[in-house]
Amino acid sequence: MHLLNLGILAHVDAGKTSLTERLLHTAGVIDEVGSVDAGNTRTDTLALERQRGITIKSAVVSFALDDLTVNLIDTPGHPDFIAEVERVLGVLDGAVLVVSAVEGVQPQTRVLMRTLQRLRIPTLVFVNKIDRRGARSDAVLQALSERLTAAVVPMGRAQGLGTRDACFVPGLAASALDVLADHDDDLLTAYIEDTVSYDRLRAALADQTRQAIVHPVYFGSAITGAGVRALVEGVGQLLPPADGDPDGPVSGTVFKVERGPAGEKVAYARLFSGTLRTRDRIRFGAVGGSSDAGAAGGLDDTRAEGRITAISVFDQGTDLRDELVTAGRIARLWGLGDIRTGDALGEPRKAHGHHFAPPTLETVVVPADGADRRGLHRALTLLAEQDPLIDLRHDEVRQETYVSLYGEVQKEVVQATLADEFGLEVTFRETTPLCVERPVGSGAAVEFNKKDANPFLATVGLRVDPAPVGSGVAFRLEVELGSMPYAFFKAVEDTVRETLGQGLHGWQIPDCTVTMTHSGYSPRQSHAHQGFDKSMSSTGHDFRGLTPLVLIEALRRAGTRVHEPMHRFRLAAPTDTLAAVLPVLSRLRAVPQTTETHGASCALEGSVPAAHVHELEQQLPGLTRGEGELESVFDHYAPAPRGTLPERRRTDLNPLNRKEYLLNLTRRVSN
Repeated sequence: MHLLNLGILAHVDAGKTSLTERLLHTAGVIDEVGSVDAGNTRTDTLALERQRGITIKSAVVSFALDDLTVNLIDTPGHPDFIAEVERVLGVLDGAVLVVSAVEGVQPQTRVLMRTLQRLRIPTLVFVNKIDRRGARSDAVLQALSERLTAAVVPMGRAQGLGTRDACFVPGLAASALDVLADHDDDLLTAYIEDTVSYDRLRAALADQTRQAIVHPVYFGSAITGAGVRALVEGVGQLLPPADGDPDGPVSGTVFKVERGPAGEKVAYARLFSGTLRTRDRIRFGAVGGSSDAGAAGGLDDTRAEGRITAISVFDQGTDLRDELVTAGRIARLWGLGDIRTGDALGEPRKAHGHHFAPPTLETVVVPADGADRRGLHRALTLLAEQDPLIDLRHDEVRQETYVSLYGEVQKEVVQATLADEFGLEVTFRETTPLCVERPVGSGAAVEFNKKDANPFLATVGLRVDPAPVGSGVAFRLEVELGSMPYAFFKAVEDTVRETLGQGLHGWQIPDCTVTMTHSGYSPRQSHAHQGFDKSMSSTGHDFRGLTPLVLIEALRRAGTRVHEPMHRFRLAAPTDTLAAVLPVLSRLRAVPQTTETHGASCALEGSVPAAHVHELEQQLPGLTRGEGELESVFDHYAPAPRGTLPERRRTDLNPLNRKEYLLNLTRRVSN
């Protein structure tokens, strides 16, 4: 039996979860279609999901189409939960992108389609809600072609729009041949010679869909079931089944981690190659660290190892315990206590990297009076464990925890989750944008063992150089790897990466090259009849303690510049409101780069600081008589304006101040 791992993606409220329910009903997995409003859907199992009527966590269900088993993955639609979508993309064989026939193409729709195309994931488009008042077909199809991709192929037409009798009439539109011939020279020749048969056309459609060149479009309603059977046939006929060698080396990806009833970790993983059995030992962990090996003298990343204690695979709408999982399948795995979302299993595949923006907001979680602060930190750590893009910073001195987020809705969800699952009442301080720092030039510093004011039995010299945006942190050696124990080099590298989390102004330094230029240590000292003398011998503590001081001094000499997150925006509004809109854009430091006028409306595209997006959203309706539309998505980091340099409160031991740092370090050790 063939397998297909299928993702359902869409803008919020386009009807993804309702479509999932209808697909399961059509396949005979469930007898009654669940309702998002009633809170009885198969995939929205969290109490908060049912309460709010939105999908927060990705969910997996399975059904059979003839000889094809489909693992269906329902994903969140709200932009605040885009990290969930990102993790799913790496395990998909195909996707269905849901668009509302009423609201049409939305900002999130465009973000998702661009990403699907970049990853070349075969995608069908389902225009939902044709039974709703205000539903459109031709206008939505035109918007799909103009705002998403020109390579759309209508698989039929909608009739009775806006009524309960709305239906989908299958049949390839005449335009299908034009679209397909643009990507197939042989088909173009047959087209000119008027020798194209229907079978030839369908074969070209299947081939180009599987290569993610074109995107078939279906119309229907998840509520009434109109068009869903045609979509199901398209899934079976046009999307490629999963591949993978069950006899090859084990290779997989973890896209979700949850806790079981006893608090144990359960990993959701897609296996791309090999066969994994219970009681097998498997290596796992993050892949593609930025250490340079070989001539550059970098250090290898270490990965954990664990034993699989139980496996369940998805079949007929549920997950069933099994002794093994083979290539192509999705399974739940028990026994890997240190597993994290995004980890590779076995032989690492080429990492697909991040396709969506990282969180650009940060806030402080404030516990209610009398709340268990340690319990709060543990609970937030568990939440961050499930979502690696949510970063935590803990200020030991002020006993405060910072959390990075995508938006206000995600903040509400975190708040409700802490209350419902952990019994912790919290509030949040005002969110602030997350900036980054970048080295301006090169800088070097060194402190020698037993010289000057160095209190550590270690020699550490470091040079910091700028690196291209997106290249990450590279750690290199200009000293011989055998000049001191490997553990000391590893202590320096690990501490370098940790220290770069807070630069001179408190912001993370995501891209730079750090080279170790000097190294030295005091060999193990022993006295007759007394054994090892720790006070005269270097330990890992010496290198972990000295490295932040040296690195910060090197950064001081290099200099850093704060960069703020910038969003790319598209603002559509009546032309006669521009006179009111433009001054507000200027005040918010938004820079329009292109302007298009279409009759009585115009569209501006440009960039705006992330810090001002929320204010722009709030002011736009009043400036445009309620007719303005704003699309906004993170695009890049740009240098922050001089004179308004944002500083971030430090949560480390503050190596900027040597005296304070050494005092804080002494207190930590004594505690």
